[in-house]
Amino acid sequence: MQQRPAVLAGVLLAQRGGLFCWVPVAFGTGIGLYFGLGQEPGPGLVAGLAGLAAALALLSWRVGYLWRPLVLGLALLLAGLVWAGLRASQVAAPVLPFRYYGPIEGRIVAMDRSASDAVRLTLDHVRLDRLAPQETPARVRISLHGPEGTEPLPGGWVMTTGHLSAPSGPAEPGGFDFQRHAWFLRLGAVGYTSVPLMALAPPDPAALHLFRLRMALAQRFRDGLPGEAGAFAAAVTAGDRSGMGQETLQALRVSNLAHLLAISGLHMGLLAGFVFMATRRGLVLSRRIALYAPVKSIAAAAALLAATGYLLLSGGSIATERAYVMVAMALIGAMALRRAISLRAVALAGLVVLALRPEALLSPGFQMSFAATLALVAVFAALREISWQARGWGGRALTLVLSSAVAGLATAPVAAAQFNQIAHYGLVANLVSVPVMGTVVIPAALVAVLLMPLGLQALPLWVMGLGLNWILWVAHRVAAWPGARGMVMAPPGMVLPLFAIGMLTVILWRGRGRWLGLGPMAAAFLLWAQAERPPVLIAESGGLVGILTPEGRALSRARAESFVAAIWLENDADPALQEAAALRWPGAPQVRHATGKRAAAAEGPCRDGEWLVLNVPAAEAPGATGCRVLDPSGLRQLGAVALWPAEGRMVTARQVAGQRLWNTPGLPPLQDRLGWPYPAPGPGRGAGVFRPAAAPAGTGPGQRPHGR
Repeated sequence: MQQRPAVLAGVLLAQRGGLFCWVPVAFGTGIGLYFGLGQEPGPGLVAGLAGLAAALALLSWRVGYLWRPLVLGLALLLAGLVWAGLRASQVAAPVLPFRYYGPIEGRIVAMDRSASDAVRLTLDHVRLDRLAPQETPARVRISLHGPEGTEPLPGGWVMTTGHLSAPSGPAEPGGFDFQRHAWFLRLGAVGYTSVPLMALAPPDPAALHLFRLRMALAQRFRDGLPGEAGAFAAAVTAGDRSGMGQETLQALRVSNLAHLLAISGLHMGLLAGFVFMATRRGLVLSRRIALYAPVKSIAAAAALLAATGYLLLSGGSIATERAYVMVAMALIGAMALRRAISLRAVALAGLVVLALRPEALLSPGFQMSFAATLALVAVFAALREISWQARGWGGRALTLVLSSAVAGLATAPVAAAQFNQIAHYGLVANLVSVPVMGTVVIPAALVAVLLMPLGLQALPLWVMGLGLNWILWVAHRVAAWPGARGMVMAPPGMVLPLFAIGMLTVILWRGRGRWLGLGPMAAAFLLWAQAERPPVLIAESGGLVGILTPEGRALSRARAESFVAAIWLENDADPALQEAAALRWPGAPQVRHATGKRAAAAEGPCRDGEWLVLNVPAAEAPGATGCRVLDPSGLRQLGAVALWPAEGRMVTARQVAGQRLWNTPGLPPLQDRLGWPYPAPGPGRGAGVFRPAAAPAGTGPGQRPHGR
């Protein structure tokens, strides 16, 4: 019995110096547990968990060193759960409780492009007709499908007439939850307009400085570079993808070059490295400065300043924040003449990102960014231990191949799980594109930005265009190769957590015990290989039904609910388009689908166990006796539905998601339940934090206010 503490002491001693790397893992596990809860935790439970976390943190300094990591780990786990709950309540904002058509006013705070290739605007300070301020969404997002009107200006006040509705839930049970995603963006409604946009007032010179500067910079790049190259330049410099066409985006995804659009560690590292090298080389041209000044520290400070400016101008995405923390630590280490590229730096970056935005844990950007970074740091640290060095052009080429291969292997499972596809020729495309990005595009972009105030940016923009056109050519060429994209079935929910546990164990654990992490990874792939898709899927609106057949999923309609149809087919690993999938209909005899009042009225009696799906109220189908009916009113409570008719089993999106703040109207956030004061609301309607209020008379789900 006395040998057990000795063994445990030996294990912990072997981990000395590496335990900090597990801090964001424990904290992130708590965040993951919060999002996996089936019901929003009550105020008493949250307060109790917060107190328990604090007590465990204090207790850890009283227990022996053998138990201290375990106690601190549990405290961090509870802290992560509580922090995620507080964050979900802190961003609480009204959600539109009915379908709205009418005037929409607001200020433009973001611009991008929708999946239908339309310009999309995000508005704050929203005003909706006959809607009280406390019920008005803090932000709405609208796609511009109408004729061209006023050119949208960053920060400008605009007006249009359009359709709005609350953010929709998952397209199928267990799928991507757009309601949750929109909640943390404070998006209370999404929709579109088919009429021209009208300007109400010009941008306020005293507001949204960075956003307007970013958009102005993006426009300068688009003006200086024609076509897709200019849109690409705006994306990699200012984070503005509103000019990128869907065809180009798809080519970049299929060729595994889409990461070049994201302002991530690659761009941040290239920029900082170029500024560091240029500053250092410039300083040593003076003999006096080279001999008496801390040249390396000055160059590192200049690079840090450039990286900070890049972070501010890029919009501060998750990948950019992670990259900035990593680069900042490396440069601060260079100023102190110490090495800072290590797993501890990655861990600190992860902790910073999760503390700022706990919801980032669920995003593909966070998962892929940290998977690639952890793998690269671990592999090159291992190579450094065996004194491997890349010398000459051959060594640099080998380093590039190794880096691309390691990053690709680390992110491939995450990309396949999140996007249902694998880029078979991604390594080839990256090998001929990434060097061009580092040696041509990023340096030319930096020089162009520095020369823009003088109007001398033409030459560096021309050089930048050469590099970007090469990358676009590679993307389109590789995407056109036969078999460039492989499709994979959507995995069960436990696959990514198991893969993460295994990968973290292999990378972070010290000693032979790290290879135990191969077990969870193997279990994840085995679980994925045995996954089965639901035989029947029903959209939340009742407007689409999908039946799994030997030829693939048969869809009940060729055009309606195109977004949902695309998600179903992608999750099935089915490359067919919706029109082709609709030709496989009719589906199984146990499920019938009627759309519209006339079709519903024509429905007759059902056989025993038969289901009838409607997109109109069940009262419109009086002849459908004996049917198990799913109509819009019922589906609003259930969400999307998965059916196993032969087993008589039904799983709903609401069952999987649970009763949470983002999908349960009227559920008060923690501020209300704990009695905490609200911050003072900002200027404009819709500002501040949501306090639930009764709906005006005559409103409700699927209805509009009287008189609208």
